[in-house]
Amino acid sequence: MNPLDVLKYGHRTVLKVVDGLPEADWHTPGVVGVWSTKDVIAHLASHEQVLVEILQSLLGEATTPTLDRFKLGTAEFNDPEVLRRQPMTVDEVRAELADAHAQTLVLLPQIPEDVRRRAGTLPWYGAEYDLEDYICYGCYGHKREHSAQIDSYRSRLGR
Repeated sequence: MNPLDVLKYGHRTVLKVVDGLPEADWHTPGVVGVWSTKDVIAHLASHEQVLVEILQSLLGEATTPTLDRFKLGTAEFNDPEVLRRQPMTVDEVRAELADAHAQTLVLLPQIPEDVRRRAGTLPWYGAEYDLEDYICYGCYGHKREHSAQIDSYRSRLGR
């Protein structure tokens, strides 16, 4: 697997599904539960920041506040992270996602392949999984899932 390509393809899928979405439609709830498209992108931005902090931690860099909140569990992470981004504009949320994604593309190649493929590297994710598994399932799969939900929402709107 080429995890760098996996990251790029996942991000490209998200960009493609929101391309051309009218501003007003970014704020309509119901894309995923009560979340709007903006909320879904805010959610993905928070998860992208988790990946940034995972990669930084594997490189020996210091603090991981977002990752620490993520490890508390879904209920303690998802909605609070979306709420934290409520005051942001659509452009700001998109920029946060883009910036975090760009950071992952710089950080990932710095991690040796044997570390990326070592089972148990992320013990909180599961002893049998490695970083590349997390990138595939936790990042790419997550983006594909929410992209499909946004696409379905757009279809319901006729856009």
